[in-house]
Amino acid sequence: METREVDVLVIGAGTAGLNAVAELRNTDRDWMLVDSGPLGTTCARVGCMPSKLLIAAGDRAQAVREAGEFGIDVENFSVDAQAVFSRLRAHRDRFVAGVIDGMDKLPEDRIIRGLACFSAPSAVQIERENEAPLRVECRAVVIATGARPTVPPVFQKVGQNAWLSDDVFELDDLPARLAVVGTGAIGLELGQALQRLGVAVDFFSNEAFIGPLQDPEIQQCVRATLSADHRFHLQADIEEAEECEEGGVRMAWKDRGGQRQVQVFERVLLATGRVPQIGALKLENAGLALDEHGMPVGWDPCTTQVGSAPIFLAGDVSHHRPLMHEAVDEGRIAGRNAAHYPETSENHRRTPLAIVFSHPQMAAVGAAFESLDQGEFETGSVSFANQGRARVLDANQGTMRLYAERSSCTLVGAELFGPDAEHLAHLLAWSVQQQLTVKDLLSMPFYHPVLEEALRTALKDLSRRLDIEERCRRYEVIVCPGD
Repeated sequence: METREVDVLVIGAGTAGLNAVAELRNTDRDWMLVDSGPLGTTCARVGCMPSKLLIAAGDRAQAVREAGEFGIDVENFSVDAQAVFSRLRAHRDRFVAGVIDGMDKLPEDRIIRGLACFSAPSAVQIERENEAPLRVECRAVVIATGARPTVPPVFQKVGQNAWLSDDVFELDDLPARLAVVGTGAIGLELGQALQRLGVAVDFFSNEAFIGPLQDPEIQQCVRATLSADHRFHLQADIEEAEECEEGGVRMAWKDRGGQRQVQVFERVLLATGRVPQIGALKLENAGLALDEHGMPVGWDPCTTQVGSAPIFLAGDVSHHRPLMHEAVDEGRIAGRNAAHYPETSENHRRTPLAIVFSHPQMAAVGAAFESLDQGEFETGSVSFANQGRARVLDANQGTMRLYAERSSCTLVGAELFGPDAEHLAHLLAWSVQQQLTVKDLLSMPFYHPVLEEALRTALKDLSRRLDIEERCRRYEVIVCPGD
């Protein structure tokens, strides 16, 4: 067996792995990158970008469908599914090609295609197609193997009638009726986009929540708003799923009241989460302590190191914050610390920011609601129901909640459910990271009429609850109704 020695081996050429390599290239360390799957990153191939392309198509269809609200009569409206998915794949392929073009600039002798697994704490064996296995001995390893969609046991025998999220982007036609199992970000985004394109969609979840937001008042608004236009089966216990002889999938479940329901769907989309791809790595050979799920114990999000071992986890495989921008950060941290092992340094993580591109959009910023000490923070709220610009856009649904520390009046987090929440969420994330106070934020300029005026309304509510109204009074302004 051929053996090579390197300082750092990076396993996985996704977003985290490529950013780890970018850090290693800034050092004098000898490195190698190994990957077994299709190149181009999860984000570009089957994640962020193709999903947003599908959502954009759904947005256009819905805009045409709702044009009558603005006095615009649209005739002969139809959706050409083949054209929708052709456009999606064309743009998706450009994004993927851009990533691969960047990889082409890396030295060829440092990139190995094959399946890696540990054979010893400092040795990894790579199984290569049509070549002898390669043994790599290294001082440190960055694991950036990403995550994969899960398939609940009840759907194991459904076959091709059950799709994973990755499968949606290869369609040429739309099913008449679809069951979406899972009401997290992936299920909501894809299911809602497909419904906007004309598919009859039923959403299923064994939880009472829709989306990732934790604030009970936000969740109440989410359920009331989305249930008006979508069929949700929450706290549903799916007992059976089987292929029908005539085609489709027969599903049987108990609803939240314990009543048994049976329905046939043309297809089922499984969006029940993703799990780290670690099974093939044989981490037991690396000398690591593993939990009941086979995950390494002792991972540090500020160093990405597993305990004191020369092993660093980055990106979705860490299961910390499985988002693209977090994978970038973790890859950079892992590459830097792996290069200097055994010396490592803690890195300040940026303010948490998560967005769901549903309609209305959802966003969570800063400290998670459930982590807040109930006696140490105050909440400011605003509804978009009568917000001026939201009404102009016929998008006046949702609510926003801001959280501030009582002692310092500093903004620590927020949850949003409303129009174009992606933009407000960024303003709030920057504010939290800068440790701005409510007074600081109320001193900022607010144009009229814009959705950002809702933020000012929520800040005013927060200032009253924090009993700092007198300090903020000089920032009061007179505006048109709907602020």
